[in-house]
Amino acid sequence: MPAVLVNLQRFPAAFHGYVAACNAPARLSRESRSHVPACFCCGGCRFREEDARRRRMHLADFVAGSVGGAFGVAVGYPLDTVKVRIQTQRNHLSVWQCALSIVRTEGLRGFYKGMSMPVTTVSISSSVVFGTYRNVLQCLSQLRHSSPEAPPTKLHIFLSGLAGGVAQVSVMAPADIVKVRLQCQTEPYKFPNVDFKPKYRGPVHCLLTIAREEGILGLYKGAGALALRDGPSFAIYFLTYNSICSWLTEEHHKKPEWKVVLLAGGISGTCGWCVGTPMDVIKARLQMDGMGEKSYRGFFHCITKSVRTEGPKVLFKGLGLNCVRAFPVNMAVFAMYEVVVRFLHSVS
Repeated sequence: MPAVLVNLQRFPAAFHGYVAACNAPARLSRESRSHVPACFCCGGCRFREEDARRRRMHLADFVAGSVGGAFGVAVGYPLDTVKVRIQTQRNHLSVWQCALSIVRTEGLRGFYKGMSMPVTTVSISSSVVFGTYRNVLQCLSQLRHSSPEAPPTKLHIFLSGLAGGVAQVSVMAPADIVKVRLQCQTEPYKFPNVDFKPKYRGPVHCLLTIAREEGILGLYKGAGALALRDGPSFAIYFLTYNSICSWLTEEHHKKPEWKVVLLAGGISGTCGWCVGTPMDVIKARLQMDGMGEKSYRGFFHCITKSVRTEGPKVLFKGLGLNCVRAFPVNMAVFAMYEVVVRFLHSVS
């Protein structure tokens, strides 16, 4: 019993000595901390390094999405011009007839009308899409598994893609209406012998003219249809890409091979446009409605009038062209995205 009492009396001094030892690194100079044994470290530095690494990874997705989006625009813009004209102008009977008409009347430059603004804005909007997607995905994994590094579920991928598609509408809508208006401005080529001045002299002039004549909200004509197009289509887009990559990537590989990236990117883009084409038609018609006589009173009136006058097939105008264009464009988008992400992760 006396021995036990002696040990109990010594315990407070031993305990205080242990605490002092654990707090020793806090009192050490910066130069001498490197000599403190690893057992003294509380782990705070490691957690701060992990947080900094995650922030760099989040930033990498924004940067990679920006580069991939701009590259995709450059690849797919000529077919996008043909698609918009087929959807908004009834005198074009087929893809080839529309393309030949553009070459004959406007030359090759006609395929690239209004491209400067989409290259800039799609770069920004793609940054928003990919960055939002990745951050929402990690937040959902954190909520469900208490770890942002946990493997995401299919539902989480779908919801993250949906959030990314809707988030970029605020950036995309003004640029998209400018693109559509410039792509469909063909009057100078229809009447070459007439001294006809185009309404819009370029992307910036078009943007300012719409804002002056139709108000700031005029820049967001068709934004509701754009959100209904991009939300579900990006949800399918990312879900398809991740599913194909997981199916075709062997377990011992951390990253998919490049041939898998290209295939998954092309297929995901095609699937996304299969979902988004009906709203793409309505969006384009609403955006064009301000150039001449007003034909539609709103979103639902545009749908009912288009279907009543041209049949349900009108909602799928340009679907084949969208799918043909989407495959190489999204191969390029995901290839550039993966290149930039892997490079930034390697140097971080």
